[in-house]
Amino acid sequence: MMLHHKVTTEAPIGIFDSGIGGLTVVKAVQAALPFERILYFGDTARVPYGPKSQVTIRKYAADDTAMLMRYQPKIIIVACNTVSALALDVVQKSCGVIPVTGVLRAGARLATEVTRNNRIGVIGTRATVSSNAYGIAINEFNSEIEVVSRACPLFVPLAEEGFIDHLATRLIAEEYLAEITREGIDTLVLGCTHYPILRKVIEEIVGPEIRIIDSAEAVALRTRELLEESGHLSSSLKVSAPHLLVSDLPQKFSMLYQLFMGSELPDVELVEV
Repeated sequence: MMLHHKVTTEAPIGIFDSGIGGLTVVKAVQAALPFERILYFGDTARVPYGPKSQVTIRKYAADDTAMLMRYQPKIIIVACNTVSALALDVVQKSCGVIPVTGVLRAGARLATEVTRNNRIGVIGTRATVSSNAYGIAINEFNSEIEVVSRACPLFVPLAEEGFIDHLATRLIAEEYLAEITREGIDTLVLGCTHYPILRKVIEEIVGPEIRIIDSAEAVALRTRELLEESGHLSSSLKVSAPHLLVSDLPQKFSMLYQLFMGSELPDVELVEV
């Protein structure tokens, strides 16, 4: 059943992710668009999506979109790179007329604008990396660019544990990043919404010569462009806290929220997918 709801300027921006990594996108959208209402769904019951099959990921993408569509959003942001890579079409189909934007394409576009030597590195989940979606998107913008990718599957659990400045994180990051930094890249895309949480460690390991692209910031700017184009920017001057929906309420949620967002525990609702 396709609900054609009328989009209003005061409708929320809907954002979903496989877990709580997408809060990095919430934060970036808040910074770019402070007067917008934000509705976030984190599928914490089924995280992580990265190691799962394409069939499963596509099913989850449809569920996550349906969850947000109940609230009649004016745009949907796919904060999950894995869904952006393997199921963006599923989201678009489930949304009808509402614009959909994903972190992957926004990050790819920004990386092509920033690179000087046309060698870009991408780190992400296994599903994102093996889909080669970043490579394809980057080469659509510029076919001259060489893309080197590396799956970093342990980064998500480390970020979700809050192991930000931890020796274990540093050792694993050194292991993952050694190879990719030897490839002469000048730009590195953080191809998973959890990775900005580990940005400090990643930056220290890759060094100051390599420019880091945070897809969360890129997608926030893209969202502003899309809302300006459609004339749906909020006219309100009221700043409201994001409303968060989660499919499972882990004990770590409040700790991680404070860590990511730098603020006290928000409005969280437990929902069933």
